[in-house]
Parts: sequence; C-alpha cells; structure tokens
Amino acid sequence: MSAPDGSPVGTERSIGQLFASATTELSALVHDEIALAKAQLKQDVKRGATSGGAFSLAGAVLVFSLPMLNFALAYGIRTWSGWNLAVCFLLSFAANVLVAGGLALIGIVFAKKAKKGRGPQKVAASMKQSAGVLQNAKPHPRAELPADRAPEAIEAVARSSS
Repeated sequence: MSAPDGSPVGTERSIGQLFASATTELSALVHDEIALAKAQLKQDVKRGATSGGAFSLAGAVLVFSLPMLNFALAYGIRTWSGWNLAVCFLLSFAANVLVAGGLALIGIVFAKKAKKGRGPQKVAASMKQSAGVLQNAKPHPRAELPADRAPEAIEAVARSSS
C-alpha cells in the first residue's frame, strides 16, 4: 500500500514532499471546483435558453396563427352555433390568447428556475472558504535546537530525505 505521492505508507516524508503533495492536491481541488462552476453555469444557460425559446414561441404563435386560425375558428363556430359572426371572431381570438398565455407561463417557470440556479456563487463561496482555511493554518511548533547541534540536525534531515 502506498500514499498518494507513491511513497510507502508508514515512512516519514520530508517537508518538501509534504509541501509538494499539498500543492498538488490544492491545485486539483481548484481545478475540480472550476469544472463544477462551468457545469453549473452551463445548466443555468440551458434553462435560460429554454425560457427564451418558450417566450419566442409564444410570440410567434400569437402573431402568425391569429389571422388563419381566427378565420377558420370563427366560421366553424358560426357553422355549429349559428351565432353572429362578430361573436365567433371574438371567441376564436380568445382561444389564441389562451394558447399564447400557456406558452408564456411555461417560459416564466423556466425563467424562475434559471434565476434560482446559483451554482457558480456556491462554488465561489466554497473556494473562498477553502482559501480561508488554508490562510489560517499554522505550522506545527517545533522545538529549537541548540546552536552547537545545528549541523548534525541538518545532516540527519538530509539523510532521511534522500
């Protein structure tokens, strides 16, 4: 079994190895959080595009269907009911407005979902929290060695890291 950097478990690693390992892991964390922010932003853009498409479709239905549908529906109502032609035209217009209103409601629902999506803000807050934790981290206190033992201590560290 080995540690993430490939060294055997249970062996002591030098400060340089620990620092390199921490730097690598922090870099991977930042890259993963950026990828998460991109994925969440992509999802919010899709919802916004769906909302815009539904609003556009509602407008197109209202504009392009009114003339033909109004005439066909009005004459059909007149044929079935025998009512005045003006009343039949008003009923056909009301039917078109209801269809456009339904499509607009769909657009509103997707617009609210896109507005609620706060993915990138969550990731940014998480990154700030991670940075705050790392800034507040303090090294483990070490006992001071006497001046006469300093060269021996340096040699011991050099032997253990090689």
